[in-house]
Parts: sequence; structure tokens; C-alpha cells
Amino acid sequence: MRPSTTFAGTDRARTRRRLGAVLGTELVCAALLISGPLPGTPVGPAVAAPSPTTGTAAPSGAPLRTVTTPGGRTAKLIDLGGGAGALLDRLTAELPGAESAVSGFWGPQWPREIPIVVAGSAEQFAVLAGAGADTAATTTSERITFSPEAAAMNPADLRIVLRHELFHYAARAGTAADAPVWLTEGVADFVGRPAPGAPVAEPERLPTDAELATPGPQRSAAYDRAWEFATFVAQTRGVDRLRALYVAACGPGHPDAATAVRDVLGIDLPA
Repeated sequence: MRPSTTFAGTDRARTRRRLGAVLGTELVCAALLISGPLPGTPVGPAVAAPSPTTGTAAPSGAPLRTVTTPGGRTAKLIDLGGGAGALLDRLTAELPGAESAVSGFWGPQWPREIPIVVAGSAEQFAVLAGAGADTAATTTSERITFSPEAAAMNPADLRIVLRHELFHYAARAGTAADAPVWLTEGVADFVGRPAPGAPVAEPERLPTDAELATPGPQRSAAYDRAWEFATFVAQTRGVDRLRALYVAACGPGHPDAATAVRDVLGIDLPA
């Protein structure tokens, strides 16, 4: 699953610099999901591969917190050695709202178990998530992994990151590996960010994969344009049409994005 950058309120540049989270491909992340110790993993427990019947298990000695959400899901929050108790408290408190936001957009049919791992160090996060210091969290179909640096985020930032990543987790089974990044990230940002108080214009152009993946100011602007397109669709065509567009353009066997947009919305993509 591709990681993602998130947006918080009006302080866009600061938030992007701190939170920039562009996920690697599903294949890269999947290569890290092994049952034994990961090559190069720093001292500290590794993440166990999820069992088909029991889901993600906490590595030996790793604190595991099990929480039942209002929607009846089981969230398993694992601290891999960084003393992340306060961050787990905050994530636990944010889970009900995040679950409601994701189900409100995607519907209730998504995994009943939510594994959330907090890496014990920046080095461990780099190995587990394949992401750098500018990344707050990554998501695969197996789990959401937070950097220990996420503990420094303010409440609004953390809320957006969790909702953004939880949408990726919920939609993973219905998202093709070659889905357009600007749409997967734009919709995740639409689910994660607060609703704007005014109409949002269609962006003049869509962001490229390179713009979404390269740290710096251009990535902040790229994620803004992806969010603007998703929000423009929701405001002018309705949230149901935005979800239908995601399914059409990002699902397995999807057509090219321009065709999906034309078929679902009856409009042409921005240049």
C-alpha cells in the first residue's frame, strides 16, 4: 500500500514537512511482512506475520492492547519497544471517530480486525515500513505502522493521519496495485481531513506520482491538488459518486483513470 502525506488545518507546509508519508508499493511492504526477525532490524522485537485465523500477534514481550470499537471491530495496538503508551492512548481515543469516518464513506464492509503497530525507533520503522524520517505512518493490508515520531503530532494532525491510513487499510482489498496514486491519496485525504467550509474548485492539473513521492514543498501542493479533486467531486456530484469513482478507477481490472472519470462523472480529467 502506498504511504501518504497528511494535511492539518491551515498550517499545510509545517504539517507536510513533519508528517510527509508517501507509502511504498504493496510488493515492497509485503516483502517486509515475514514471521521471523527482519534482516537489519535494530535491537527490539520484530512484527509477526498475521495468522489467517488469529490475525496479528504481538511479538514476544511487546505490549499488546486490545480494544473493541463502537462498530464491533477489534483493534490490536502493539508497542514495539519505544515506550509508546501515551501514543497508544491517543490512538485508542481517536479510533471511534476514525472508524465512523471510514465507514461513513466506504461502508461497513471492511476488515473486522485492525492491527496497529508503533515502531520502537526510527531505524526499526525504516525497516518495517520502508519509509524515512518524513513519514508518520504506513499501511498495508496486514497492518498500520506508526513511526515513534508520531507521538509529537498535535491532536488534529494525528486524527487526520489515523483516518487517512485507516481508509487505506479498509479499502486495500478493493484497490489494485496500479491504481492511480492521485486518486487513492486524494480520497484518503478527503476521508481524513476536516470538511472545508467553502466550495473547492477543481484543480487545474492533477499531481504526478513523482510529485506525490518526493519530499519537499511540491509534495504538499501535490497532495492538496489530489484532495481538491476528490473534494470537488464530492461537493459537485456527491460522496456516493466519489466512492463509485474510486471503485471504478482503482479496483482490480480498472480502466485508465480518464475513462473511469468520464464514465462515472461525465467529465474530463484536468490536463
